[in-house]
Amino acid sequence: MPNNKATILVVEDEENLREALKLNLELEGYEVTCAGDGLDALRKLENEFFDLVIMDIMLPEVDGISVTETLRLQNNDVPILIVSAKSNSADRVLGLKKGADDYLIKPFNLEELFLRVQKLIEKNKRISKGSSLGDVYEFGGNHIDFKAQQARNYKGEQLELSKKEVMLLKLLIENKNEVVSREKILQSVWGYQVFPTTRTIDNFILSFRKYFEADPRNPLYFHSARGVGYKYTE
Repeated sequence: MPNNKATILVVEDEENLREALKLNLELEGYEVTCAGDGLDALRKLENEFFDLVIMDIMLPEVDGISVTETLRLQNNDVPILIVSAKSNSADRVLGLKKGADDYLIKPFNLEELFLRVQKLIEKNKRISKGSSLGDVYEFGGNHIDFKAQQARNYKGEQLELSKKEVMLLKLLIENKNEVVSREKILQSVWGYQVFPTTRTIDNFILSFRKYFEADPRNPLYFHSARGVGYKYTE
């Protein structure tokens, strides 16, 4: 049974199966939210953080493969476990190619589902955390709460941080005073084949300067090493 309450989004249009999954996962100690179609799933994923998505393929509005592809194009790397009655290898390969992390064929054994869920959540937490930092970090009058995905800057302004911003901040701060290569950032923060451009990472750095630097044009903390990577100094 999980130690902390990991959050799971179950995306399934068949009500009986959806409710059965919700009940059984809650009995295992997870916090479960449900969506009955692809559009509702995308809305929930835009507004809430989840440790895992369990997703059917055959969904109203937007199918599960399209939801998966949309999330990956948006640089959302939440683990996705597809559950589907489609059992041929072409469907499985397509699901994995579009960004799913695992694929389970219906009908499935509940114990097998629980094992796959646990492994995907634990793997993602190891990648996300892998951290010597605590939940809170302070520098130059700025206060970052990684767990809450929030910050308060030196001007006292409250900031809401995206999951990607938190992951990149952690990576840079953990490697304080060292240049972190673009390749390491891609592997650690994005972690799959839909890679952002250098400009995308530059924009994250520009945002950090705007949030945390008194003079963003002459940064004290967040630096770009042209052609190499990025560095946090203190």
